[in-house]
Amino acid sequence: MDTQSVTRHHLDVPGGRVYYEVRGSGPLLLVVGQPMTSGPFAPLADLLAEDHTVVTYDPHGVGESTMDDPSQDVTPEVEADDLAAIIDAVGGAPADVFGSSGGAVAGLALVVRHPEKVGTLIAHEPPVAELLPDAAHIRAAVDQVEDAYRAHGAGAGWGGFIDLVMHDGPMTDAGPAPVQWPPAGGSGDEGPAPEPSAKRQADDETFFLRMLKPFTRYQPPVDALRSAGPRIVVAVGENSGEEIAGRSAEALAERLGSLLVRFPGDHGGFMADPAGFAAAIRQVSAGSR
Repeated sequence: MDTQSVTRHHLDVPGGRVYYEVRGSGPLLLVVGQPMTSGPFAPLADLLAEDHTVVTYDPHGVGESTMDDPSQDVTPEVEADDLAAIIDAVGGAPADVFGSSGGAVAGLALVVRHPEKVGTLIAHEPPVAELLPDAAHIRAAVDQVEDAYRAHGAGAGWGGFIDLVMHDGPMTDAGPAPVQWPPAGGSGDEGPAPEPSAKRQADDETFFLRMLKPFTRYQPPVDALRSAGPRIVVAVGENSGEEIAGRSAEALAERLGSLLVRFPGDHGGFMADPAGFAAAIRQVSAGSR
């Protein structure tokens, strides 16, 4: 695989300034994650740029993107408006959009708010947990992740978040287990972890305190999505089992009456198998032409 040439851009948007990258030429395709920034998508974007103009970006307030007021929540609607502004800046609407995790939630909001800018949305494992029967227990688990971050810092927050993402099966009436810190097997006497950069600390704070709840508690407006016009294809990892994002994707597809397709790997399959993901995206996208 050849690494594609990349142009790097900044764009002023309401409430901040977003960073995005452009590769390749051809039909416009946005590749969107959250909390992932553009970097982890580079191998996938390079492959897709062989026959597309591919845009990746850093979500509002993280990575190279900035926000004017760090105390403001970053909602799916905020990110949807950022994506619409990027599409306008690059040109070529309507764009196809591949969104993974929180990026898929932003994609759903984009379809509702700016339907004329989207051709096909491929929503890969959006964690729209409000559609699940155990939504109240998931909300409690998210609260515990935020509490762990506030009490013990980013290590505890990310540990709790990963446990939540990987939880297999519905949350029970007993509720989620509290985040343990230090982790089991650790005494807490191993010495201090390396001090993260100020930017890393700011990004962690934005995610845990400004993004996590708005995205996991987003309630997809099913009727508006059905009537908006763009084609919506929901994707789930073939190895995701009964994890929250996979179950949420299946629930969303059922509510929308949408096509549900299986993608390689699990929730992070685009990193483990970018070639398989590129092939799957091309196959879905080709169905819209």
